[in-house]
Amino acid sequence: MFAFEFMRHAFAATGIVAILSGLVGYFMVLRGESFAGHALSHVGFAGATGALLVGMPPFWGLMGATVLAGVAMGLGGRGTTQGRDVTIGLVLSCMLGCGLLFLHFLTTSATRATALLFGNVLGVDRSMLGWLLVLGVGCVLAMAALSRPLLFASLQPETAEARGVKLRLVSTIFLAIVAVVTAECVQITGVLLVFALMVGPAATAQRLTATPGWGIVLSVLLAVGAGWGGLALSWWTDCPASFWISVLSTGFYLAAGIRRAVEGRARAGEC
Repeated sequence: MFAFEFMRHAFAATGIVAILSGLVGYFMVLRGESFAGHALSHVGFAGATGALLVGMPPFWGLMGATVLAGVAMGLGGRGTTQGRDVTIGLVLSCMLGCGLLFLHFLTTSATRATALLFGNVLGVDRSMLGWLLVLGVGCVLAMAALSRPLLFASLQPETAEARGVKLRLVSTIFLAIVAVVTAECVQITGVLLVFALMVGPAATAQRLTATPGWGIVLSVLLAVGAGWGGLALSWWTDCPASFWISVLSTGFYLAAGIRRAVEGRARAGEC
């Protein structure tokens, strides 16, 4: 498997993206912003197809669209949850419609469009791998600087604001980071399966432990396990890697739910 350069690139790219997804995804789930992350991937699809239409690399159209949308979501932030979800849902459907319109005018790039929707990790070259690494290091450093106020604002927003934490600024910076990670994740899973790496492992980790530190570590490990496991199973079965990543991510989440249910029944029996 590792005798082939494209597989080495695929494992390296998946590892980088999985670490970022596990780290950022934990805070996404903790803050109840999973839907926002899903919406950003659809906004990125419109940006990528628009870039293809004008002859630009799709990755940079994807990146630019997601970052702009993430910053806009953060700055728009402080309404009710219901109102925010309605707004995000409308933006999501509108941008997906724009992406479909751009696809209508793309007559020679159907393969590239399919890769955007479902991922093409085996197509990651050395140049793209370098960009993923550079952007990944930047996101990790940004999260390290933001982690304490972000955790405080996520768990106790009223208290954090009373103590001087600027909630809108923290939210805007975090969603900009989410946007960059979403753009990277699309290279592995595609627009339609971003949840597999960004939400599944994080949600599983929060089912298994309530401690943020251990939760983040477990989320990263689960994301890497799903990513690398999906690639290995893809090699052995000749099925798409994004399919296996989704299956493993869902399996982890269901297994964690079964474990918690069994433990709950055991405690109830002891009482």
